[in-house]
Amino acid sequence: MKNYPTSEIKNIVLLGHSGSGKTTAAEAMAFEGGVIERRGTIEGENTLSDYADVEHLYKRSIYSTMLYSEYLGYKLNIIDTPGSDDFCGALFSSFKVADIGVMLINAQSGFEVGSEIQARYARRHEKPVILAVNQLDSEKANWDSTLESIMASSEAKPVIVQYPINPGVGFDTFIDVLLMKMYKFKGENGEREELDIPQSEMEKAAELHNTLVEAAAENDEALMELYFEKGTLTQDEMRSGLKIGLANRDLVPIFCLSAKKSIGIKRLMEFIINVAPGPLKAPKFRTQEGGEVEADSSKPTSIFVFKTALEQHLGEVCYFRVISGKLTEGQELTNQTTGVKEKISQIFVISGKNRTKVTELSAGDIGCTVKLKNTKVNNTLNAAGADWKINLIGFPASRYRCAIKAVNSSDDEKLAELLNRASNDDPSIVVEYSKELKQIILQGQGEHHLNILKWQLQNANKVEVEFFQPRISYRETITKTASSTYRHKKQSGGAGQFGEVSIVIEPYYEGMPAPGKYKIDGKDVQLNIKATDEHELEWGGKLVFCSAIVGGAIDARFLPAIMKGIMEKMEEGPLTGSRARDIRVVVYDGKMHPVDSNELSFKLAGRNAFREAFRNAGPKIMEPIFAVEVIVPSDKMGDVMSDLQNRRAMIEGMSSDKGFEHLNARVPLAELYRYSTTLSSLTSGRATYTMKFGSFEQVPSDVQDKLLKAYAAEESDE
Repeated sequence: MKNYPTSEIKNIVLLGHSGSGKTTAAEAMAFEGGVIERRGTIEGENTLSDYADVEHLYKRSIYSTMLYSEYLGYKLNIIDTPGSDDFCGALFSSFKVADIGVMLINAQSGFEVGSEIQARYARRHEKPVILAVNQLDSEKANWDSTLESIMASSEAKPVIVQYPINPGVGFDTFIDVLLMKMYKFKGENGEREELDIPQSEMEKAAELHNTLVEAAAENDEALMELYFEKGTLTQDEMRSGLKIGLANRDLVPIFCLSAKKSIGIKRLMEFIINVAPGPLKAPKFRTQEGGEVEADSSKPTSIFVFKTALEQHLGEVCYFRVISGKLTEGQELTNQTTGVKEKISQIFVISGKNRTKVTELSAGDIGCTVKLKNTKVNNTLNAAGADWKINLIGFPASRYRCAIKAVNSSDDEKLAELLNRASNDDPSIVVEYSKELKQIILQGQGEHHLNILKWQLQNANKVEVEFFQPRISYRETITKTASSTYRHKKQSGGAGQFGEVSIVIEPYYEGMPAPGKYKIDGKDVQLNIKATDEHELEWGGKLVFCSAIVGGAIDARFLPAIMKGIMEKMEEGPLTGSRARDIRVVVYDGKMHPVDSNELSFKLAGRNAFREAFRNAGPKIMEPIFAVEVIVPSDKMGDVMSDLQNRRAMIEGMSSDKGFEHLNARVPLAELYRYSTTLSSLTSGRATYTMKFGSFEQVPSDVQDKLLKAYAAEESDE
């Protein structure tokens, strides 16, 4: 194929709720552009997208797939993305390199929660969107209710470019109010006939045409003056106004489709070519240094890697967009993150699992290469003269977590390698080797997201694994002041061990007054602080260590050992072995032996004195609380709220927004295991949620009792 200049490239990401027909639309675009001679089907497992075995198994998109079409002298790079929010990481990386989103709306279901979620993602990534109402040939297709749901839900101004004449099983005709033509289709391959608008539809078409003219004129003062002067605009003038409105994300054009029959596909592609922003008009790529890089083929070469995958027969495949310059076969680039030089030995354009070898790609184009040594997602590779790093893809925060282990311990090392590989390919999968919990914790976007990883491990990599509920990172603290004295004494021939430590501990909070008077053994004792060390704990909170030793009761050289013993017990708390936090310790007295005292003796004395004082200081277990926002259809609000309350949630607020309810709550992490699955079941997949860490808070007394009993049972088993 020819090398397309930057001015003849369009980069499109297909959006939409699961079942909206994105993969079928991508197939139709490739067919209309002559990339394939016949269209595949989801049922036939022969589409360009959805070619992975696991996608055939589930009959849905799991990964983003790159493909292209050549039409009217342009190259359209198309990224087909998963509709399920469990796989939104693929959508985020696609937004990074696409300039326009085409959102498919199922004419049977209207603007669904999934559509709302992806529209919000598009706004966050500052991407303009075209809406295409698909499946208008379905028995339950309802144009009017779909349009009503779009009008009620859209943030930008929806403007109708096309409307169907006969939605339903026999759908084959729509009117285009931009061109003021009627299009009638024959057969299954989108053969179209351009006709004049019949008199019976002229009034409606003229009214929608005028609305479209006004929407176009609103975006440019010169066009508005022309409109007032002439009362209308030419097609080219309308396109000019629509270009501005679309690029500024002020309007959303609406089109008609039956992707299955290629109805409306050509007109959609024509509109994208004529109106949608390409690399030259889209916002420039921002750099980590605060600059911008324009899509200029005359500048030094720079590419950005937005996806990697390990593919059979090819090995490691890196998918990239050419940010500036021209990428040529054999060119050597430097990875700006690692400093490693990478030779681009081969360049391919992508059509699903098919690769076409090319010798060069211009700025703005998308391609892939193989056999790079040390390049990952979010890496920028530059030629000499380019020293920037493109801003990173901001992947979504995790919403689901589980623990994982290999069924056979002999697979542990292989499992670790595969998990690291999976996290590199999909950064929305987070792998944590938790020393605290003594588990491997997997985090992702939902249970289905991680189950796909499990399927890959077991079927593609032949490593049997099991998922189970992860432990919770509890914290321990105290609620009152307590004191303790502990003497460590050991004599076993030769030099012995001796150290005695007296301490007082109390809850710590920021800004609390300096230590002073304490009640110790029933007496008020005034302590004079000689030294204070504040320690920020890596697991959160503080340990403040104070010395009030007088008269040389304990030599200063032993204080670090006492501190070390206390810190060891903070790391494995006295109640349940969880980490302790927010405690002030004052060492006020003790005893030494001229021969037997040493650092080990005082470390053990300090640790045990702390443990005894801790148990008498109103100890409490604290649990991680997460801020959860649920977006749910109004008719399912009661079920969702009831479920959250059963999870010990504290409801903090509710609001309505364009047909959906936003529910904000604070929920203990311990109660959120498999929440994504429950929410999907309660709402038939129509709700979604986000979660982020909020704070640690004390657990209720009944929960603490259960945790203490469980820990005691675990200790006795060991």
